[in-house]
Amino acid sequence: MPRSSELQVDAATAISRGRREYQEDAVITDFPIGGEIALAVVADGMGGHAAGDVASKIAVTEVFSELKLQSGDPDAFESTAPRLMRAAAEAANGCIASHSREVAETRGMGTTLLALAILRDRLFWISVGDSPLFLFRDGALRQINEDHSLAPQIDFLVQAGQLTAEEGRYHPDRSCLTSVLCGDRIAQVDCPEEPLVLSDQDLLIAATDGILSLTPDEIVAVLQGAGPGSAEIARALLDAVEEQDDPDQDNVTVSVIRVARNRWRQPAQALDGRTALGFGIARIAERVATAVRRAMAGIRLLQAGGSCADGPKAG
Repeated sequence: MPRSSELQVDAATAISRGRREYQEDAVITDFPIGGEIALAVVADGMGGHAAGDVASKIAVTEVFSELKLQSGDPDAFESTAPRLMRAAAEAANGCIASHSREVAETRGMGTTLLALAILRDRLFWISVGDSPLFLFRDGALRQINEDHSLAPQIDFLVQAGQLTAEEGRYHPDRSCLTSVLCGDRIAQVDCPEEPLVLSDQDLLIAATDGILSLTPDEIVAVLQGAGPGSAEIARALLDAVEEQDDPDQDNVTVSVIRVARNRWRQPAQALDGRTALGFGIARIAERVATAVRRAMAGIRLLQAGGSCADGPKAG
């Protein structure tokens, strides 16, 4: 295993509305060249226009800003990363609860959450819901975070022979979630205490469940056929999803992160107007997140005489 200082990341993020009327995915990434901590936060909102997109934006803004705030001391971050991530998720959940109480049309909104931090050669993550985190290593693809939906139970029925593979893949309850950020108690949280040690040539994909219109074998085929750069891979994944020509295609977000030894990151590139790429400059990303957070807090103060930082209030 190379020392942490020898590991570099090449990252790109792509987003598509699919065939949906609204874009309810949200993503913030920060992969500063020369930095020791890289961050990516992805959320998939639900609840319709003016609700699901609000929940996902609240989640990524709150979680990213809190993790970025705590990233100044890499050694301290590494020793407390799981606790910091859980606290950030709870804070975001509290903000969603506050906003839902204050703005009637957003009541019932919710969102998944997938946040990851790469610290030198260590990967920490937290996830709630069904937004997948894939690791592609040595030609094999596996989802390394938990799936908080009914999909695992449906897959079990397929393996037991009670459903066909086709019935399982298109089961109407497959996307029913068992845990979300919606302002209530978070039913399930996946946040390992021990980080995953990354290796040279590892590839990570942090995504929303829109990517699951592709089978694992189809994703592997894309990864093996695309160019080596993360931007090329992100573009190829979106192209593969679009080629499915699914009239019900969900929103899709993919953040592709390649880990390499002593390899310079490629510059950010626009992907046909559909993408928001990584490589955010740390200071700019932090200022934007802070400004958004303060603006949202100010709106809440004007509307309800309180702040998101107060957390859920008694009814």
